[in-house]
Amino acid sequence: MRRFFVLLAVAALVPLLAAAQQGDDWAGYGRYAAANAALQQAPAVVLMGDSITDGWDDADPAFFADGTYACRGISGQVAGQMLCRFRADVLDLKPRVVVILAGTNDIACNAGWAPLDRIADQVASMAELARANGVVPVIASILPAGHYPWRPEIEEVAAKIRRVNEQLRGYAEAQGIVWLDYYTPLAAADGSMRTEYTSDGVHLTAEGYDVLESCLVPCVEGLLAGDE
Repeated sequence: MRRFFVLLAVAALVPLLAAAQQGDDWAGYGRYAAANAALQQAPAVVLMGDSITDGWDDADPAFFADGTYACRGISGQVAGQMLCRFRADVLDLKPRVVVILAGTNDIACNAGWAPLDRIADQVASMAELARANGVVPVIASILPAGHYPWRPEIEEVAAKIRRVNEQLRGYAEAQGIVWLDYYTPLAAADGSMRTEYTSDGVHLTAEGYDVLESCLVPCVEGLLAGDE
């Protein structure tokens, strides 16, 4: 009788597990599949990132209107998820430049704990994939934050962000990759984000996106001009 109930339980779980495997798009491949397929021409620049990038085209749709920039951010993602979808959402679009903004959700342990030192490794892997496919990588600094509202138990957030940024910058400089410093103009003295640029200490207001654009545009225009 006991064996019967065990088999019955297993039989009940099988379809649930199969559905979970089919429906759990961990890397987020489906998010931009239709948009990628609908592109009529290659964007000059792809912005790869998390919620900061994800919210950009909603905050300033005019910035993306002419198709120069393609927004490929997914809220909540860690660097490993971006690395998984990097070919689908960056390389297959054949841009000239990719700007990689990743790491804050790794520090927040959104996908579980991982060593801080491994964040730069995954960003480096994206940069190396870009270079191997003729795309110029730009590595952006993690934005400042003093705490994560959805993960209040994470301590020393500002110090961890500074540490990872130092690693990312060191890698970029050693490899001759452009380093895009979003951190400095957004940061308060204590390493949190200046209040006029954020809605919750992490995510940006419209004014915050204005700061990003003021940093991004001259950087990218210089790269595109040099590539012509």
